[in-house]
Amino acid sequence: MTSRTPLDAVVRERVVLSDHLVRLVLDAPSGFASTGVPDEWLALTVPGQFQTRYYTVRSLQGARLTLDVVVHEEGLVTEWAQTDCVGQCVGIAAPKGSFALPPDAEWVVLAGDLTALPAMARIAETVTSLPVTVHAEIPDEPLRDYVATPVTWHHAESGTSELAAIVRGLEWPAGPGYFWMGGESAQMRDIRRHLRHDLGRDTRHYDVMGYWSGSRGRQTRRVDPGPIYAAGKAAGKSDEQIWADYDEARNA
Repeated sequence: MTSRTPLDAVVRERVVLSDHLVRLVLDAPSGFASTGVPDEWLALTVPGQFQTRYYTVRSLQGARLTLDVVVHEEGLVTEWAQTDCVGQCVGIAAPKGSFALPPDAEWVVLAGDLTALPAMARIAETVTSLPVTVHAEIPDEPLRDYVATPVTWHHAESGTSELAAIVRGLEWPAGPGYFWMGGESAQMRDIRRHLRHDLGRDTRHYDVMGYWSGSRGRQTRRVDPGPIYAAGKAAGKSDEQIWADYDEARNA
């Protein structure tokens, strides 16, 4: 499945969980199936856009697909998710995940910022045979009922992260285990080096995911696809024809 041929899903509910987190509940299309991997994510395409953004599958119960979207000051999905989007159709791609618990693991430690909170919550719900420790760095008040297991909450200003320093200060459980972390890319690179060089951890025993970049910021698009999309739909054009119009405008 390519980003240009997503499956259609309809937004049925929108719930504000905090100042920076919005829950969207979708009617998943026929044929959409979970991988069963608890940190799985999918590509989301919102109305009026061609570019996709990636979001964790918070849950999939029957045809009820839940995505918890972090909202920023600006962004493709951020701006749309703060509108009354119930009833609108979005595109979703087949999910994939990376969480892989090694057979000798005796514990699980999770760390992440707000973007990783949905994955950490789902992992905590899934891993029930091992002790799970969660460290969450968020800009708002703690979401105390969000994660099934106790959480150590760390406050961060919106757009900043000290997650690497938090992880460097952890006291690790004894024996082999599994560490999963998600958040800002520079913080993730720091901790990968720490795990590999300072702690000598086997790569099978950790997964560190860069979810966003604080240094790169939002990339300004020379051509906004929104008006092209709206005009194409008004003219009765297919998505492929609108894609062609957008590509022509970008190359002009």
